Order: sequence, then structure tokens, then C-alpha cells
Amino acid sequence: MRGPIAPPQVPLAASRAETFADLVQDSVERLERRWPQLADIDFLVQDVPQLDGAAGPGWDETVPLGGTVTARDGRPARVVIYRRPVEIRSKGRDERAALVHEVVVEQVADLLGLTPETVDPRYGED
Repeated sequence: MRGPIAPPQVPLAASRAETFADLVQDSVERLERRWPQLADIDFLVQDVPQLDGAAGPGWDETVPLGGTVTARDGRPARVVIYRRPVEIRSKGRDERAALVHEVVVEQVADLLGLTPETVDPRYGED
């Protein structure tokens, strides 16, 4: 007998990438309640950061967990979360969810020019 182990509507059937994207979306929705202007920002998930030959600006031989792109030329600002580096640094779903939220808060703070504690008063408590 061949076929999927679980039906598509069951969480078991979701891929790691889909599950990770859901964690990012949950974090964004949590922040949007306090910061409605986040609806104008695109939140993306990439597997890994792209290296163009050498380390990017500000890299000190560590792999970033996220990044930002400011709005320009009619394109909205973007927050990018890198899935594989976050997954490697976390054990289990709860720890991964906390780390994803921390990275999202840090990137939003960077984009808005605020401190992470201003973006989410509970930042760093978990």
C-alpha cells in the first residue's frame, strides 16, 4: 500500500518548510495587533542566506538568522527569516517558535528604527 501517511489537513502532513512558515506567520500576526503598519511589510522565508562570493555587509563569519530590505522604488519593505540557520540553533518546536519570534522582533525593530523591547515588551523574557 502506497500513499501519504496522513491526510493533508493533519499537521503531520505539513513539510518542515510549511511548518516554519506558519511559525513566522504566527509571530507576525502577534506583532500586527500592536503594530498595524506591519501589514505593509512583506515577510519572507528563505532556506539559507545567499552569499555572493564573500561575506555580506556586517557579517563577522556568523550566519544571519534574518535580514531586512528597506522599501524603495514602489516595492514594500521586506523582512526575511532564514529557515535552516534557525532550525539548526533550536531544539524542538517550542524553542524554534521562540527563536523565530525573537528574530522577527529584531528584524522589525531594525526596519522601524526601534529597540526590540519597544516592538515587543516581552522580548527576551522567554
